[in-house]
Amino acid sequence: MNTVEIYTTPTCGYCHAAKRLLSSKGVSFTEISVIQHPEKRVEMTQRSGGGRTVPQIFIGQTHVGGCDDLFALEKAGKLDTMLKA
Repeated sequence: MNTVEIYTTPTCGYCHAAKRLLSSKGVSFTEISVIQHPEKRVEMTQRSGGGRTVPQIFIGQTHVGGCDDLFALEKAGKLDTMLKA
């Protein structure tokens, strides 16, 4: 199974929704708080090709995007394939 990383802030509703979806699928993920570790915001922006909002989600080396993108993958039936690749 691919590793999942999600850059978040504690008060972000979209971050919580994305984490709920992943958890409901039994997916473990690494959460990186850009509030607790401000230097990670620069890393997040570079890895995502300029994405500055949270969440920014990565499955393996693939940048998924944000919460809406994650839910779109789920709705299209492509999320499970990405997770297992």
